[in-house]
Amino acid sequence: RMLSSTPSRFKAAAQEGFSLLEMILTLVVLSVLVMGAIPLTQNAVKRQREVRLRESLRMIRGAIDEFKRDTVGACGQGAVTTGNPTVPGGANVPADPRSRVVIDDCTIFDTMNLDRYPPKLEVLAEGVKVKARGMSALVSSGPFDGPNATERGSSEEVTKVYLREIPVDPMTGRADTWVLRSSYQPKGDGSWDEINVFDVRSGSDGVALNGEKYSDW
Repeated sequence: RMLSSTPSRFKAAAQEGFSLLEMILTLVVLSVLVMGAIPLTQNAVKRQREVRLRESLRMIRGAIDEFKRDTVGACGQGAVTTGNPTVPGGANVPADPRSRVVIDDCTIFDTMNLDRYPPKLEVLAEGVKVKARGMSALVSSGPFDGPNATERGSSEEVTKVYLREIPVDPMTGRADTWVLRSSYQPKGDGSWDEINVFDVRSGSDGVALNGEKYSDW
């Protein structure tokens, strides 16, 4: 009798299912797990955006520095062609070996931009007219004395772009919210004087995971 009644008891227990208390406990455990996972997910997304921000800042600042290197020996005050404003006659000057061209569009510089940084951020993506550097613009000896891809001495004028496009600020989701600073402004100056673009920072007032402000990066 006992053996014959055992299957029926299991069948009855299976039909009854979970009790109300068991369901409540299950929901509580699931809720705790979900609530604990949300901050981790949010931090992971935020960390990815911070990585993109650092990459974008590095890319823009690198383009600004490259532009600056290409201005060495270019565009003295009032000049319409390239030359060294510090040497009578406008002779070429030694340039960074990484710079194979010299900017030859002096119309983009005004008399205020003596440091010859980009007059605006868009110039890096729009491009500027350049010419290949002459032999006199190089170091007298070393591994950079050989000819390069720009065929030094050529007078052909081409347009060089320094950025494919202006990157989007990952913290604001826009490409027009970068905070600009000229070479004549202190680091904490919040209003661009429009003389040139010496540095860029995020337009976000948010705080990073490490406690720093994005605008200080």
